[in-house]
Amino acid sequence: MTREELIKQIFSKKSFLCVGLDTDPKKIPVHIIDRYDPIFEFNKEIIDATAAYCVAYKPNLAFYESQGVRGMESFDKTIQYLKENYPHHFIIADAKRGDIGNTSSMYAKTFFQEYDIDSVTVAPYMGEDSVKPFLEYNGKWVILLALTSNMGSHDFQLTEDKHGERLFEKVLRKSQEWGTPENMMYVVGATQGTMFQDIRRIAPNHFLLVPGVGAQGGSLQEVCKYGMNQDCGLLVNSSRGIIYASNGEDFAEVAGNKARALQQEMAIELEKIERP
Repeated sequence: MTREELIKQIFSKKSFLCVGLDTDPKKIPVHIIDRYDPIFEFNKEIIDATAAYCVAYKPNLAFYESQGVRGMESFDKTIQYLKENYPHHFIIADAKRGDIGNTSSMYAKTFFQEYDIDSVTVAPYMGEDSVKPFLEYNGKWVILLALTSNMGSHDFQLTEDKHGERLFEKVLRKSQEWGTPENMMYVVGATQGTMFQDIRRIAPNHFLLVPGVGAQGGSLQEVCKYGMNQDCGLLVNSSRGIIYASNGEDFAEVAGNKARALQQEMAIELEKIERP
């Protein structure tokens, strides 16, 4: 999916919602846990219930890899289901990969060639040669970790060099030598609040993938106030707040209602943008 296609989807659907498919077998409703592939069955019902209100899905690889071969089969079936039934939705493999060149090349092949997914999250700690292999695929996106929402983000990401530049700022500046707003996004946690202003001073045009709205306490309105640009420039992710809103037989219906409520809030924020 190109940047232009993503922007078109956002404004036509009046949504920049990404639904995180962090599917934990321990939290799947009892009435489907005995099915042959309960992870896929859960995902399928969540997708069908929320597709009208979101523009992206983000399966978190840890939840699938932890189940071994069966889990990866569920992941594969989920990706195929999305591509066959909802081809206009942006798919993010939340894998947080990043290693030396040859290994990154294999990771890139896995997600961009084998699974043909739109984007993958990448950790930039090992530098340019760990990221560049992902940028060699036309039409695919790297989503680089920049400023995350977890408590430990302060351990490294906010440390300053002798010039007063913080590590996340260095990541933003340096990585723009590798990719462009057409093939690179950044992960910025919703709980970072006014720090979005600092992000936008360095990366005014890039899309930001924003986890942490909902269960982690991030404010959608604050994210939009400080992080939104003329093209929207945001994909706001909600996982637990949507997919685990109910553990009863109505889980998909309740998830759809939660997604619709967020979409309606997003529509209000999008109306504030003055498009050319």
